[in-house]
Amino acid sequence: MLLLLLGIIVLHVTVLVLLFVSTIVSQWLVSDKHTADLWQNCSKVEMGDIFHCLTSSTNEWLQSVQAMMILSIIFSVLSLFLFFCQLFTLTKGGRFYLTGIFQILAGLCVMSGAAIFTVRHTDWHQASENIPYGFAYILAWLAFPLALASGIIYVILRKRE
Repeated sequence: MLLLLLGIIVLHVTVLVLLFVSTIVSQWLVSDKHTADLWQNCSKVEMGDIFHCLTSSTNEWLQSVQAMMILSIIFSVLSLFLFFCQLFTLTKGGRFYLTGIFQILAGLCVMSGAAIFTVRHTDWHQASENIPYGFAYILAWLAFPLALASGIIYVILRKRE
């Protein structure tokens, strides 16, 4: 049982790290002359390797992606906190429903944010430019199934002595 709990905690912390990195790092769209994320757009200056960064536009879709990513982090942190609280207060045989629900909500929020970004990121540039996605965008999509899986594990998990 101890190894199972340790594995669940490692999975949860992994999801949290993926969510933090994907939300903070400026690598959602990357090309030779341009990088963009949820918070700023950077363009390379004509001479040298210097990037000039501006805050991202105030589009409603971008604000909803920012909100979804922040909500996913909040739900996941809350879920981890609730797991530790329920670990010590839950009766024998009880299930971690509340923890699982918040972790599943975190997964759904990150999925919603990444999906909105996927559909609307061409508002920043021409659709024909084909700017590739960066690693932070991929980490956000990777956090989605991991958060759902850990949430489902929490819901299935029963407390034993």
